[in-house]
Amino acid sequence: MIFIITERDIWYLPKNFTWTVAIVVATAVNIALFYMKKYPNPKEQPSSTNAGKQETDSKSGSFFEVVFKIVRKIPRGRVTSYGAIAEASGIRLTARMVGWAMNGAGRVKPAVPAHRVVNSKGILSGKNFFATPTLMQELLEQEGIIIKEDKIANFKDVFWDPGAKTRKDSKKVL
Repeated sequence: MIFIITERDIWYLPKNFTWTVAIVVATAVNIALFYMKKYPNPKEQPSSTNAGKQETDSKSGSFFEVVFKIVRKIPRGRVTSYGAIAEASGIRLTARMVGWAMNGAGRVKPAVPAHRVVNSKGILSGKNFFATPTLMQELLEQEGIIIKEDKIANFKDVFWDPGAKTRKDSKKVL
């Protein structure tokens, strides 16, 4: 039995499931959101013989790998939002879960340009997770992005949509 203990609740997960990915994000109202891949039957589990085979779509790899792969594609001088990454991931993610992944991006090799991910209004909401509170702004300004009062001044112009099919659609703001 797996237990997840929060301030108000205890979650029990049955032992007969093998969880390959389980990410729990507790929100302000103490609700847990789960993204998990389960194998209820041991026969359905991936075998070691086909472990070398990988899917080629965006669902292959772990949650973090999918998010970091999208973030690494953001062009220099452009930004995107947590929600746009969640939508482009092709898996059921929320913007909050993407933010949680970005919090750990500083320890990943190769580097993830987490400074290029902002909230849907262009506000530098993740700035406090950098080495200094001004580092995110400094990195964006080095790329030519104009910041005024912790907000990107020309957000619609520099927004990059990771899910857009064509360059013309890439300025669509979510």
